Amino acid sequence: MTPSEYLETVLWKYFVQTGNGSPAWITGNAIAPVIKNWAGTQLRDLAFSGSSAKGTPVKGTTDVDLFISLKSDTLDSHTLKEVFDKLHVHFVANGYPAARKQNVSIHITHNGLDVDLVPAVHYGNASGDHWLYVNKSNKERIQTNIDKHISLVSSSGRIKEIKLAKIWRQNHGFDFPSFYLELAVIEALKYARADLAANFMGVLGYFANGFSTSRFVDPANTNNIISDTLTLNEKKAISAQASKSKNEQNWGQIVW
Repeated sequence: MTPSEYLETVLWKYFVQTGNGSPAWITGNAIAPVIKNWAGTQLRDLAFSGSSAKGTPVKGTTDVDLFISLKSDTLDSHTLKEVFDKLHVHFVANGYPAARKQNVSIHITHNGLDVDLVPAVHYGNASGDHWLYVNKSNKERIQTNIDKHISLVSSSGRIKEIKLAKIWRQNHGFDFPSFYLELAVIEALKYARADLAANFMGVLGYFANGFSTSRFVDPANTNNIISDTLTLNEKKAISAQASKSKNEQNWGQIVW
């Protein structure tokens, strides 16, 4: 078995079904009425986002990401913090007592699946720009465009390498935000060819050497610095493990 063939077996091990009829699709549709009841006439759109929309899901990470787009005039009567807090209270009161606040999402579990609910208020123009509340920052809100994120990642040609990086992240227990990871993998492989094993080693090499000092910005808003979501010590821990993984003699010790 070649290294690339081995990595294909790892990808298959972590394969997650997506699309109509998938567990994520069934769960999203089951939760939708609770969200619609909360949002009422302010609901602009409700859509799958995150890895399921980008084509990068792996088993063991959040199973469902739902993007809750509210109309722009929501901010006439509520702050973003109030929107965020009220969504949390609503799910606690409607059968999800373990609902918890994360950075820009409310996390719940439904029938054994992890679900992240991302409330956002539309910017009020013809684009897909939205305001998000940031729970773990001194900034109350950030402007971004999830549609641009999805398009960038899904059309990158690096889906397999991104999935392997997510599996590697999971193997080592790192809290490495997915969009940050996706941007880093795309950057690491911007001149690479289609060789899965060589490319993944290139990703580890980038994580080990250039990653901790590289600056990544949100392609939808250059004022949103994605690389600031990890501390320097957290970045250095990722770099140290990537260096160690890159020097392993057996592929089964690099990613599994």
